[in-house]
Amino acid sequence: MTSVYIVAHHQRSDAAALVLAAVEWLGARGHDAWMPATDADAIGLSELGSLRNPAEAGLALSVGGDGTMLRTVKLLDGAAVPIVGVNVGLLGYLTEVEPPGLLAAFERWFATDGDSDDWRIEERMMLQVSVRRAGGVEDDGSWRGLNEVVLEKGESGHTVRLNVSIDGSPFTSYAADGLIVATPTGSTAYSLSVRGPVVSPQHRALLLTPVSPHMLFDRTLVLDPDELITIEASGYRPVEVSVDGQRVARLLEGDTLRCTPAAETARFVRFGPRRFHQILKAKFGLSDR
Repeated sequence: MTSVYIVAHHQRSDAAALVLAAVEWLGARGHDAWMPATDADAIGLSELGSLRNPAEAGLALSVGGDGTMLRTVKLLDGAAVPIVGVNVGLLGYLTEVEPPGLLAAFERWFATDGDSDDWRIEERMMLQVSVRRAGGVEDDGSWRGLNEVVLEKGESGHTVRLNVSIDGSPFTSYAADGLIVATPTGSTAYSLSVRGPVVSPQHRALLLTPVSPHMLFDRTLVLDPDELITIEASGYRPVEVSVDGQRVARLLEGDTLRCTPAAETARFVRFGPRRFHQILKAKFGLSDR
């Protein structure tokens, strides 16, 4: 028996039907499934809600778009549970399966031990982010993210000043609307919208991209993952910190943020030989020439 942890988009009308189909298929074959209580209540399947630890699952099923995939990664909290993503969202860079293919994907997952012709696990680098207060010795909060950490202005019409050091050596001070530190996975998220480079998710790298910089240097730095990034808030304006779109902290003058690769990785189930550049081509509607 395999236990399956299901996370679903709260507003997508077809998510509930897909979850119900998945639960029925799993139950008929001796597997069990459960959901976070908030998800189960939101889609009208309260009986599936549970407080069980997601780390107990042998498989996680994400029914939604990329945002739901990010939430699934967050809820797993570093547990090495593989995730199958079903796309009922818009772009779906992270998801693997379209709704009609859900049960076929289950058939392939449960029928084999992971031959490359049937499915494989793709590991994605994540970020570890911590905040240290001015004059403090201990970190004041730590978070893990798959896409990016964003430091941005808290007041419209103003810039913030952020002093960046790399491996302990000062690099420069940015006057900008914000800074993004992204993984290769996050290169097609917020970083892309501010003209950051698209990086294959098979890489391990840190992308440091300014948002609307008020300075001549406006390029993305692509750094080795072993290069520690430290960002200090300078000046009296507060800096808001978000990890994968969720607000986590506020920096005041002298507070610092440290960003390194996480020890854990996100683990996505992939069926067949789909390649990142072909997914990118499809999502952007690129022609062959």
